[in-house]
Amino acid sequence: MICIGIEGTAEKTGVGIVDSDGKILASVGKALIPESGGIHPREAAEHHAANIVPLIKKTLEESGLYLNDIDLVAFSKGPGLGPALRTVATASRSLSLMLNKPIVGVNHCIGHVEIGKLTTGALDPVTLYVSGGNTQIIAFDSGRYRVFGETLDIAMGNCLDQFSRSVGLGHPGGPKVEEMAKKSDKYIKLPYTVKGMDLSFSGLLTAAIRKYESGESLADVCYSLQETAFSMLVEVTERAISHTKKREVLLCGGVAANSRLREMLAVMSEEHYVDFFMPPMKYCGDNGAMIAWMGQLMYKHGLVTDISDTGVIQKYRTDEVNVPWMKSSKISLKLPPAMVEKGAEANIYSGRWMDQEVLIKKRIPKSYRIEVLDDHLRKKRTKKEAKLLGEAKRCGVKTPIIYDIDKDENSIIMENVEGIIIKKIFEDLECSVNPDILVKKLCEKIGTNIANLHNCNIIHGDLTSSNMILQNNDVYFIDFGLGMISDLVEDKGVDLLVFKKAISGIHHKIADECFKSILKGYNSADDYEKVVIKVKDIEGRGRYKSNLES
Repeated sequence: MICIGIEGTAEKTGVGIVDSDGKILASVGKALIPESGGIHPREAAEHHAANIVPLIKKTLEESGLYLNDIDLVAFSKGPGLGPALRTVATASRSLSLMLNKPIVGVNHCIGHVEIGKLTTGALDPVTLYVSGGNTQIIAFDSGRYRVFGETLDIAMGNCLDQFSRSVGLGHPGGPKVEEMAKKSDKYIKLPYTVKGMDLSFSGLLTAAIRKYESGESLADVCYSLQETAFSMLVEVTERAISHTKKREVLLCGGVAANSRLREMLAVMSEEHYVDFFMPPMKYCGDNGAMIAWMGQLMYKHGLVTDISDTGVIQKYRTDEVNVPWMKSSKISLKLPPAMVEKGAEANIYSGRWMDQEVLIKKRIPKSYRIEVLDDHLRKKRTKKEAKLLGEAKRCGVKTPIIYDIDKDENSIIMENVEGIIIKKIFEDLECSVNPDILVKKLCEKIGTNIANLHNCNIIHGDLTSSNMILQNNDVYFIDFGLGMISDLVEDKGVDLLVFKKAISGIHHKIADECFKSILKGYNSADDYEKVVIKVKDIEGRGRYKSNLES
């Protein structure tokens, strides 16, 4: 079977042809490069309209095929710019009707993941997808790809483009910032915003522009912007690996062209004993081959679109798509002797302190980060965690006892809480015949504890089922390294949303019931109503909230 795929979610028009065995027969494209400013949706649509037919002819020439050889038409259904998506959908419908062949609308983001797997041999990776319009950390679980982390405001590529335009470097920004960054090794401190596995780049962008406007060298600012942003990206990918226990990392999207980002991810992967994959550059950015291959996968599993249901979805979420062709392949990691756990932020070792069994949490240097940034983060987080562990106790929340802090080694010697990680309990409950009562009871208890933290203005910063332990009937909270003291409703809302997304990612079967019970327990929070409204507000800002268009 031969499938032609048409891509046009943003400024790039792409057409590709792929057969049912995954052989890429042709892939051509043409990008819109504006003379000034960013990409206007109407101009992108006009660009697609002018180039789709010539590119179809070119793919046929490249593949040695004729139009009548096409058996299936696939197109990018979303996410993307509305006018651009509608232009591609219209062209695809016309082609499907003319050839009397089936049509499939596919998710653009999953297309990147699948073409990455096809061209690299990766099986079940954590994917870092970074482009002009998208920044997501994606992994498969329970029949769908789940978004474990994403930008809470602008995408990574968009951040680089806006900075580049603001300082006079022009478009596209990524290559120009990378070129300037290579001329410096001086780091200027910039905002580093990681919230669980989510990120925020708007504050970083503004700060970088202000540094340049205040007289800092452009090369120094580019270097610092790149090091800060990419360290954030690699850190959240590292957290997703630790949380999901996957053993592969895949990088895709247009920003994958940056050699420094590739280097950092490769180093991080090696330190976590996982395999790192990246597709050939021609398949990293937007391309028609990824749409055609997704079309093949969906057609093979009966997910064909009726011509009357070929509307586009401008904010098409990755986790809205059933993925019947995937299976999870979790492989246990063999840890070195005495190491209890290799986390995203630190290694946990067993040890003894004053004749007691203890755990030693050591924030080891991260080779993917430059030393000045790495030292700052490790010292800051060690100090912050020690403080918040103590503060949480005073607020009625169970945490491990701290016995000692080694500031030189950035390590904390703490009580070994002998219990069961909540993640393991949730996994067992998902396999239970009737888990509702136990889920409600445990999640309500977790919600009450979060309320106690928030009533003391403690933001945990990394609420996941991996960072809680059940001992007897008590829930212990651990890993406060991303925490802070804040009375802002926004920060409390983000804290709850981080946990909601974490459980939705790998505990999908019980996630809805669990979060309802968490909110029930959270009812004792002083700002309960404001925070619950804020959670919905933050979710509503999401870049990928479903929005069907014709």
